[in-house]
Amino acid sequence: MSESVATVITVDGPGGSGKGTITQMLATKLGFHLLDSGALYRLTALAAVRQGVSLDDEASLVGVAASLDVAFQPTPAGEPAKVILAGEDVTSEIRTETCGDNASRVAVMQPVRDALLQRQRDFRKPPGLVADGRDMGTVVFPDAPVKIFLTASAEERARRRFSQLKDAGVDVNIDTLLEEIRVRDERDMNRSAAPLKPADDAQVIDSTGLSIEEVLDRCMAAAGQA
Repeated sequence: MSESVATVITVDGPGGSGKGTITQMLATKLGFHLLDSGALYRLTALAAVRQGVSLDDEASLVGVAASLDVAFQPTPAGEPAKVILAGEDVTSEIRTETCGDNASRVAVMQPVRDALLQRQRDFRKPPGLVADGRDMGTVVFPDAPVKIFLTASAEERARRRFSQLKDAGVDVNIDTLLEEIRVRDERDMNRSAAPLKPADDAQVIDSTGLSIEEVLDRCMAAAGQA
């Protein structure tokens, strides 16, 4: 099988919908490679802040995106891959709310998206790829044979994030989290560059009120692997 025809399963959706966990589980079950496209935008934002580049400086951000020194290191099955930036493990740092918000700001810029596009497509290798993001099915892999759009209510996503942060010992306010999620959704859905939306041929799965196992079962069924 050539790289150009390697199977791709895209899983798009808003933050907090469960994409990260589900794509890890899908990739492990299927023995596929994994692409966390959101990590690339978070890494671009983090590298820019570290280099003193303004998040409004589009030209400089393109340079940051194009020169990212990044690697993903495998971890035990089901656990998130380690994300290495310039030799440093930044897995936890890129998952903060601040970094996520900064990534959302960077992702609205089409030239930055263009700089990261081929890097994302290079992850497509046999036996297959599970790609996690917001425009995987609409822009990056429009020919993917299986496209899933995973969503959940803003309230549900805020509750999940609140629990995660509390478990990590972070003091957080759920009302603030809910407002941040709504603002980010609005920005992501209404940006001119690859707005967040289901592909026309995507299967939409609402994870509100479902367990991870129930969501995985629905995704496996969508992938024809039930």
